[in-house]
Amino acid sequence: MRPPATAATVDAFEMMAMQPSDTPRQRAPVSAADLGPRAARTRAVIVDTARGLFLRHGYAGTSVADITEACGISRAGFYTYFRDKREIFAELGRAGYQSSLAVVARLTAVPDDWPATAVEEWIRLYFTHLDQHGAFALAAMLSAPTDAAFRTDSHRTQIRVARKLGELLHARQHDPAGSPEAVGLVVLAMLDRCWYKIRATEIRMDEADVIAEAAALLVATIHPG
Repeated sequence: MRPPATAATVDAFEMMAMQPSDTPRQRAPVSAADLGPRAARTRAVIVDTARGLFLRHGYAGTSVADITEACGISRAGFYTYFRDKREIFAELGRAGYQSSLAVVARLTAVPDDWPATAVEEWIRLYFTHLDQHGAFALAAMLSAPTDAAFRTDSHRTQIRVARKLGELLHARQHDPAGSPEAVGLVVLAMLDRCWYKIRATEIRMDEADVIAEAAALLVATIHPG
């Protein structure tokens, strides 16, 4: 059970709020598992808001002040839940990685004859995944934390997803060519870019047409000619 707030803790929050907006805090934030319903909703709003800001402005272009302003909360409120924006970014990365693996695994549901309609449905599923996690995927690629540990972990998880997708595609091919990592990376890069152009830019293209063309290319990798 957490102790009640005192004048000292209130003063501490005020002091934290006066510090630079992106300075990590020594005080450990409240664990997500220990939050009540209202606090959990507030935390979710912070994460969702940061996700959108990372998509539009990148990691480096988004500050804690940007997040708190968009959420309508104080800096002290932010630091109740997170040490810094990097912690949110890492959380988005973990969730995105697990979601990516789950979506890639769904490719096994496509029938052996690889019909275009089934491939299109899988691409729509992947786009839905990106609607939730694409902000991290793009920000991690273009503007992520610069420390070596974070970048190494990010690269490792990206290769794991690409390898898994490439292995599933190779399993459907009569004469597999290229490494699974390379095949998976090319397909993911194509789909990620298509989604980004549709969702995050002002380009005017019909999503169904884009999905149909992407599916046709995937079908061609399985049944060339």
